[in-house]
Amino acid sequence: MTYKVQPGVVGCAIRPVITGQHRSLEEMMYDTVQLALNDAGLSIDDIDGIVVASNDQFDGRAISVMMASGPVGGVDRDILSTPSASEHAFVMGALRVASGQYRTQLIVSWSPTEASSLSEAQRLGADPYFHRALPLDELSAHALQAAALEAQVPGVRELAARIAAKNRHHGEQANPKTRPEAGTARWPLEPSMTSQPVTGAVALILASPEFIAERGIAQVAWLQGMGWATEAGFLGDRELGEASALKVASHQAYAAAGVKDPATAFDVVEITDATPYTELLAYEGLGLCDRAQWAEQVRAGTFQRGGALPVNPSGGVLTHNPVFCTGLIRIAEVANQIRGRAGDHQIDNVRCGVAHAASGFAMQYQSAVVFGREQGRAA
Repeated sequence: MTYKVQPGVVGCAIRPVITGQHRSLEEMMYDTVQLALNDAGLSIDDIDGIVVASNDQFDGRAISVMMASGPVGGVDRDILSTPSASEHAFVMGALRVASGQYRTQLIVSWSPTEASSLSEAQRLGADPYFHRALPLDELSAHALQAAALEAQVPGVRELAARIAAKNRHHGEQANPKTRPEAGTARWPLEPSMTSQPVTGAVALILASPEFIAERGIAQVAWLQGMGWATEAGFLGDRELGEASALKVASHQAYAAAGVKDPATAFDVVEITDATPYTELLAYEGLGLCDRAQWAEQVRAGTFQRGGALPVNPSGGVLTHNPVFCTGLIRIAEVANQIRGRAGDHQIDNVRCGVAHAASGFAMQYQSAVVFGREQGRAA
């Protein structure tokens, strides 16, 4: 790492789907934080600072972080908020620990479904002169991206269907008690290639090596590298059939981690698969597989659980889609794989993994995070 100290994830709480109406949004946040603290064997008194990520429109409140401070433990404690993406909260918290100014950080994000129309909430976040008039929401943007990719890569639709089936099968193994609903069709996307929004939440705890050593914490996912980049906001200024920002973000992460060959460096990968087309683009953007090899690798089962490089053993976004916090969930899933705490979808002997987080219209925000079991660089 190029930072002053190397952060490690010591606690996680992943709640990709929360059902029932018996708990308020504030209670849901509190429950999630307490689960993460219990997983780490810590109390809120051990936390130096908090970074939260939420969407005011989804929450149906103005300045949602003000409401969140109490349930997440922010009263009389340093707290920051980012409305751009859940994964950006992780980046902020990791940088705070890496700076040496904080020993611990709590990262929390949530995504309710109380808004009468999440599609309308997303439209209001779009460019007011062109995109709102379309009208544009995230699913429509993903559909435009899928159409662009179909125009560039013959036969990609069959591969997308295979990836969707893979992730749904993984999701059934990881969460046998909950079955995801098929999403909404937006040409060329079929319902099986998307998923309905659900209520969910996630929390992680980051700590410095000094703190980890003092507490004798054994199950640690060491942050070895991370990178992030942003595409142009206007879709007409972008090549939707490419993932240019992800290539920049992964290059940053791999340079910090010392990863030379990403196709062979990792034991597990979690990708923000809002659609199977976005997963294909992430294969390329992360350097896992060039598009010339997509067909061969997908048909060979390379990215299935039990394959050479398992991708989304959790089932990914196609299994459960808490829209705003899916990126942070991917980061937490890889951290749990490294820590050996992924439950029914744990992959054997995971030593290094990469998480891809994407948010916004057609993967506007891109991030890559590399974790390892050993402190230091991946290779």
